[in-house]
Amino acid sequence: MTTVLISHTDCLGHITPGEHPEKFERLVSINNALEDIDDPSLVKIEAPLGKDLDILRAHSEKYLEYLKKVTPSSNVVSLDADTFMSEGSLLAARRGVGGIIKGVDLVLSSDAANAFVITRPPGHHAEKERAMGFCLFGNVAIAAKYALDHYQLSKVAIVDFDVHHGNGTQDILWDEERVLFVSSHQMPLFPGTGYASEKGLQNNIMNIPLEPNTSSQSFRALYEKKVFPALESFSPDLLLISAGFDAHSSDPLATINLFEEDFEWLTHRLCDLATTLCGGRLVSTLEGGYDLDALAASARVHLEVLLKRGKND
Repeated sequence: MTTVLISHTDCLGHITPGEHPEKFERLVSINNALEDIDDPSLVKIEAPLGKDLDILRAHSEKYLEYLKKVTPSSNVVSLDADTFMSEGSLLAARRGVGGIIKGVDLVLSSDAANAFVITRPPGHHAEKERAMGFCLFGNVAIAAKYALDHYQLSKVAIVDFDVHHGNGTQDILWDEERVLFVSSHQMPLFPGTGYASEKGLQNNIMNIPLEPNTSSQSFRALYEKKVFPALESFSPDLLLISAGFDAHSSDPLATINLFEEDFEWLTHRLCDLATTLCGGRLVSTLEGGYDLDALAASARVHLEVLLKRGKND
């Protein structure tokens, strides 16, 4: 079967000021790293626009209307100290929503083995009523709700290995018993949430705080001991990934010591679980990663594993 790579040039039109780490060059670096992959099993498609109906699965109408209202016709406006909008930001964010929903559609209809969505801005910090942490819409949470409601799935699992806690995903899914949300993240670090005691109203959230300078060995051991058994016990119908590559040792915003080989290993292990638990049905979406070379190399190995497993599983 095929692996689908979903993106859109509109995501380059989300402009951030000055030396902001979440810049359009992130996508340029990834695209450059992937352009020489010549594999007939890889299908590249453009992300459609996310619909209001789908955005409202996770966010209020008031919040959506606020973002429409504050979108500037020129220059850049600040929503908070870290989060900005330009004229093209809302369009780019809609591509993120539409892209991951398209990935879910293709995988659940068996038209693709798996999918990787490379859009920006990222999504996992966007709460129900608040943009923050570079994020406008909770892409992966929206996709989970869409899969549950549109396809009548019983359970969806989300694994977020971005180095920052997915507080927005947690906020949106806090009381959703049909979703298991697992987040590993450095602590202390922005956004200051993600304690192990934060478990959700339905005991549906698992936070794995990582100490600064966590090594590859320790990271892998935590996943083997805690994350993988939790996924096996939950037995989802679909596995979603918030693929942030800022736990890389070269990333400027954190101090976790992972390398491309660790993201390769983790992608394989998550594919193992998807194969065993849900027929290989897996959709991954880009979150963070702010060293351009490390981001590009990590995204490449992530896609290469998805390609290999999509053909073989």
